Amino acid sequence: MAEGEGAKRWLPLEANPDVMNQFLWGLGLPEDEAEFHDVYGLEEELLEMVPKPVVAVVFLYPLTDETEAERLLEQEDTEGEGVQDKVFFMKQTVGNACGTIGVLHALGNVTSEIKLTEGSYLDRFYKATTNMSPLERAGFLEKDVEMESAHGVAAAAGDTEAQQNVDTHFICLTCVDGVLYELDGRKDRPVAHGPSSPGSLLQDAAKVIRTFIMKNPESVNFNVMALCKKDEQT
Repeated sequence: MAEGEGAKRWLPLEANPDVMNQFLWGLGLPEDEAEFHDVYGLEEELLEMVPKPVVAVVFLYPLTDETEAERLLEQEDTEGEGVQDKVFFMKQTVGNACGTIGVLHALGNVTSEIKLTEGSYLDRFYKATTNMSPLERAGFLEKDVEMESAHGVAAAAGDTEAQQNVDTHFICLTCVDGVLYELDGRKDRPVAHGPSSPGSLLQDAAKVIRTFIMKNPESVNFNVMALCKKDEQT
């Protein structure tokens, strides 16, 4: 939920599937298409409990001096610059907007699999930003009164009182063209994490998430949610 680069700040979203689902359903994701579920642990038997298929994973983790140093180091790495034509990616310029950007990343890379309501906010957003750069998409979101209002309603719907100053941050992990990507609006570009597939996305994302947790094992401020497509669930 970290602070963006701009002056505008929203209230942070809670890492709560019920909040995220109501948020997205209100913006144009049909309830019978997809929904978020908690991932209760990274052990294989707990991953197997998550409804399939999983089309994206949203991960909340605490920001530390180490994570910030790594982020700045990654900005110097040009690997991944050429993937932005096939990966929907946007920058974060609004403080505490990372939850919204995380779910926009999650849905934005599976619009061929998940049907959005025609003419809805999400349908209009993705069509309007298709040919924009990551920074242009950030600017579009920053000026978008409709999304700011919806985000505010969702932020107020959590079980805990939303506060402006937080030290946690949402990212998205998703598979595009056989590659697992980390999508973080505070970074300059998508970060590739090796081969993946729709069937192994959750397990592959769990491996990356474990590396985050190993760097800060004493923290309890981690949360994992899976975006699950509903029409193939058993």
